[in-house]
Amino acid sequence: MDLNLLLGYLGLGLMLALAGIGSCYGTTIAGNAAEGALKKDATKSAGYMILSAMPASQGLYGFVAFMTADAVTAANGLQTFGMGLCVGLVFLISAIRQGQLCANGIAGMAQGHDVQTNTMIYAALPEFYAILALVATFLV
Repeated sequence: MDLNLLLGYLGLGLMLALAGIGSCYGTTIAGNAAEGALKKDATKSAGYMILSAMPASQGLYGFVAFMTADAVTAANGLQTFGMGLCVGLVFLISAIRQGQLCANGIAGMAQGHDVQTNTMIYAALPEFYAILALVATFLV
């Protein structure tokens, strides 16, 4: 098999895998905070759940990017690898940091602070970079 083809398929795999891994980590970081927050104030469980689910979107972006990528050829294999690695890393880091941000918001809600809306706005900022990375896959 041509090395460029192998690298291209590896790039596609990294794009999908890193996005999924990031979403798994991000949602469990926020989910762990939600579990602890339920012990303090169970009446806000819907808000905890909304914030816990936010990092899951990067996994969806990774799937969309994977599905819309051009066919891998020997000519574009290295390019596909580079795109997949870079975009996958953006999705990974964005989801993890968004999960940490949401976890802090969940902790604040459990302490009686009205921070759900502000947390969602702050969480939209790392989301924006994941969306930019997704759009970049359409431009390559």
